[in-house]
Amino acid sequence: MACTELRGVARRLSVRRALLAGVILAAAVAPVAAKDWTTIRIGTEGAYPPFNFIGPDGAIQGFEIDLAKAICEAEKVTCAFVAQDWDGLIPGLLAGKYDAIFASMSITDERRKTIGFSEKYYQSPSLFVIDRRNAGQTVTPEALSGKTVGAQSSTVNARYLEEIYAKKGAEIRLYPTQDEANLDLASGRLDAVLADKFVMLDWLDKSADGKCCQAAAEVSDPNYFGDGIGAGLRKDDSELKTLIDKGVADIRASGVYARINAKYFPFDIY
Repeated sequence: MACTELRGVARRLSVRRALLAGVILAAAVAPVAAKDWTTIRIGTEGAYPPFNFIGPDGAIQGFEIDLAKAICEAEKVTCAFVAQDWDGLIPGLLAGKYDAIFASMSITDERRKTIGFSEKYYQSPSLFVIDRRNAGQTVTPEALSGKTVGAQSSTVNARYLEEIYAKKGAEIRLYPTQDEANLDLASGRLDAVLADKFVMLDWLDKSADGKCCQAAAEVSDPNYFGDGIGAGLRKDDSELKTLIDKGVADIRASGVYARINAKYFPFDIY
């Protein structure tokens, strides 16, 4: 092949490479279109009254369900709810089964490694609950050495017990749901339970099993219990975070949040 032809082939190849590079660069710098959120699929446990639970009619109910519906109404989007066991909530979110988690999930640095969060929509300390027959029992790590203490698995309460109380000699039992831990406390198989304060106060006040027991002490170490309760989100869904954050602010400003709060609690949980 003559030198002139070789130079022509080389020039054509160079032009093609430049065009291809331009296409790649344009794709890299082109802005990603924001997702138009018209429907939000919400994952919740459905086993954590009064925040989320399955009602007698089989529908998901509770403070967080009413809250999510109010947010969706305020922001003019549709809510759809999906029940998911607690341990599967974050994997289900990451797998795309739903878009947000409303399930009393604490905003912690450990969880932030995997998912994002909205701003908080309520704040709650944790509470130790003990059998009434043990009234006066203190619940320090030293006092519960040799005792059996329960919590729901994969929660901030479980981590706190395992890292603080187990090292002092307490036996820690973890349960798939809070109801199962409460049942074992009422049956005498546990000496204490650590759980969300508002959940336990509701159980003590409204359930027959709860008559067995009483509140002992609150715990609120931010290193373990985080920055409040927020909606769990995929990290790249920034528009959805903005929508939910705005929704919480809007319903607090309008008084809707206060009305929902009063339906379930005699005090402000925000």
